[in-house]
Amino acid sequence: MATKGEEKAIQADTSLPEKIPFWLDPNKRAIIYQIGVLCMVGLLAWYLVSNTLANLEKQAISSGFGFLQKESSFEIGESLISYSAASSYGRALVVGALNTLKVAFIGIVITLILGTILGVARLSTNWLVSKIAAIYIEVMQDIPVLLQLFFWYAIFYESLPSPRQALNPIYGLFLCNRGVVFAVPESHPAHKYMFLALIVACVVVYLIRRWAKKRQEQTGQIFPIFRVSVAIILGFPLVTWFVFGAPTTMDVPRLVGFNFKGGTTLSPEFIALLLGLVLYTAAFVAEVVRAGIQSVSKGQREAAMSIALRPNQVLNLVILPQALRVIIPPLTSQMLNLTKNSSLAVAIGFPDFVSVAGTAINQTGQAIEGVALIMLVYLCFSLSTSAFMNWYNKKVALVER
Repeated sequence: MATKGEEKAIQADTSLPEKIPFWLDPNKRAIIYQIGVLCMVGLLAWYLVSNTLANLEKQAISSGFGFLQKESSFEIGESLISYSAASSYGRALVVGALNTLKVAFIGIVITLILGTILGVARLSTNWLVSKIAAIYIEVMQDIPVLLQLFFWYAIFYESLPSPRQALNPIYGLFLCNRGVVFAVPESHPAHKYMFLALIVACVVVYLIRRWAKKRQEQTGQIFPIFRVSVAIILGFPLVTWFVFGAPTTMDVPRLVGFNFKGGTTLSPEFIALLLGLVLYTAAFVAEVVRAGIQSVSKGQREAAMSIALRPNQVLNLVILPQALRVIIPPLTSQMLNLTKNSSLAVAIGFPDFVSVAGTAINQTGQAIEGVALIMLVYLCFSLSTSAFMNWYNKKVALVER
């Protein structure tokens, strides 16, 4: 038997952890490897930057973003803000970014609507509707988007007449190779307040929808939210319009010389870009919607029909809420693809950010800075879209009990 002193020595030995050399400790080795990789990446970045700066200095090319303050000396055909050739390169790039944002926003909204309709039509029990949707999806997916842009652009310049022989299907609307020209209401203070009334209406509809949802969960009674929402969204601006005297004066375009004056003009480049992006992306969105709807089991649909829900209620209350968790992730990718594909606008002459930045690069020689700005702008657009869709995905996610 071991003595008391030996037992204490054994306990002391077992209580102390065994010291392991750092090169045999996996945690310490992982830290060392990460530090080594970080140093290698830093050295590579330092080499590339220093080498680039040295080559620019040899060729007497200035670096930096100081050129953004210089006069651009080139015109831009379409702009959402005031711009002239005397403006700076920075303002020109802002114009290009806003044009890209305009195309992306309008394109995404129309694509979601068209893609959802096509996806539901693809599953229709009507044979003709289903086959037309299927043919559209197959054709549009198989034609590259760049070719579609060229096709729609050629339609305007080859098929439509000059402004003097412009097509006039309805009063105030003209179709020609300069684009689509149509009448708009003349500027009036009522329009600003109608827009504010529309925003207030949207907020009211949102609050009513929340109230209706809680009421239905508590009582089971369905509130006619769709009809009430339409009435509020249309009624608030309409009442505001009547309050300000119901102005009806229109700014009708008229032919002056070789072009139209007045109204609003949508250029062929903008229309071709929008049509190409929307029709191409909507085909993929339709498949996303179809897959999401089909992911909901038939038992859910049959259970909803067994309690006498109408087909539109089955779709809105049972199928779509469950299908959204499948639809939203790939739908986000398609929205990002549409935004990034808008850079193909340079091929048909639409002044998006890539086109304007390319002109600035050709004039200033600041290729590295110009490309870096292009990457940064599209990165911001993509991250913003992803952040919004991730927030929406969490908001509509089904909460399991």
